Amino acid sequence: MNPLSANLVYRIVLALVLAFVTFVPLQVTAAEASSANTDSGKPFATVWRLRGDVYATGKLGVPRKLREGGTVYVGEKVHATPNSEAVLKTGDAGIVAVRPGAEFVPERFAAEGKSSDHQILRLITGSLRVISGWISQLNRSEHRVVTPSATIGIRGTDHEPYVLPAEMADATWHQGTYDKVNRGSTLLDANGGNVAIDSGKVGFARDPRAAGGRTRGLMTLLLPVLLTKVPEFFVPGSFDQEMDRYSETVDAVSQKQLETHVGKARPPAEQKAKPVEEAAAAPETRVSEPSRPESGCSPAAIGRAWLNRFDRALEGRDIKTILDLFAPDIVAKANVRSGDGTSTLEFGRVEFVQSTLNALAGLKDYQQRRVSIDAALAEGESAKRCKRITVKSVAIEQGLMNGQPYRFEALEDYLLEQRKGEWVAVKAQTTQR
Repeated sequence: MNPLSANLVYRIVLALVLAFVTFVPLQVTAAEASSANTDSGKPFATVWRLRGDVYATGKLGVPRKLREGGTVYVGEKVHATPNSEAVLKTGDAGIVAVRPGAEFVPERFAAEGKSSDHQILRLITGSLRVISGWISQLNRSEHRVVTPSATIGIRGTDHEPYVLPAEMADATWHQGTYDKVNRGSTLLDANGGNVAIDSGKVGFARDPRAAGGRTRGLMTLLLPVLLTKVPEFFVPGSFDQEMDRYSETVDAVSQKQLETHVGKARPPAEQKAKPVEEAAAAPETRVSEPSRPESGCSPAAIGRAWLNRFDRALEGRDIKTILDLFAPDIVAKANVRSGDGTSTLEFGRVEFVQSTLNALAGLKDYQQRRVSIDAALAEGESAKRCKRITVKSVAIEQGLMNGQPYRFEALEDYLLEQRKGEWVAVKAQTTQR
């Protein structure tokens, strides 16, 4: 047993514990913003194409059935019944196609040919196809789609945001926000992380409210990720061929309409929107692995070096290094106390890492004492081979998390494996004691 000075444990245990109340202020803020919305009641779009029954509901709560040529207003909730869809043409020559079963609200909209023009859509459930008009050129920082789990920034784009609800989620496709880009690119931002989605790609951000079978308000937060394939629930709509042709010409069409609208050449675009702020990353500190003795290797030194590198990367919010320390196929487990006894939670690599980083933000007055660390060759390994080692440690930590006092004692258990000359964790488990 050897003491370890690096303060690691709180990123492992607190990473797996966030109160559900953390997300309530975001919902309240959105509601307050809606009540003070100066755009409410202004025209948002004209119904260009329609199939089936699509409704718009205003402040009075009375739905009205949309008709081709009719108007949708800012602040109205638009809902398409199953097997129904609509294509709306916005005032900046953009398109918002409402897929079957989708529900969304155009929360903010102004298309006056100014650098202050804006379009903010709140997608509640289902899918839209959004083809951006001139607003994405004049003020792309204020051209967004907001969902329950993410914000999608527009960069001159033809894309399809999709909110997959709990009742449609399964083991393959989880509850959350998906975004498929047909042309241009978007930025999917969720829970302190973001990913750029280029043409032909699909991004995903899991809904933090998706607690599965968990017995208390515990969750982890995902970094947005790029998917390796397009989910099968992305199905073309009845008017997609027509929209495909429109998408090819929308830049020229919107530019011409803008010049007609303002009566002159397009005004100069605003300065490029500031990129989404990322946590400052400290210069990565490489921890030299101890040289192996001729007779074998030193599991304790290797384990300590791996933990030290992990600790430094966390302190610097170095997401890339943290991801590099965990194998892509890792499954991290946490055994935590709940009102009904003990709950066992499982997380993929990205969930595990992002929840770790999010836990840091809510900590104050943190104190940690590592009681022990023990490292050994994994079962079946030899000192000569030295490819897999186990690392175990007991630690105690306490402080304030989101303003509330806490104290944890936990046992951590890692299986490290050497892959392509680097030590990565292929298994990770923490048990609250």
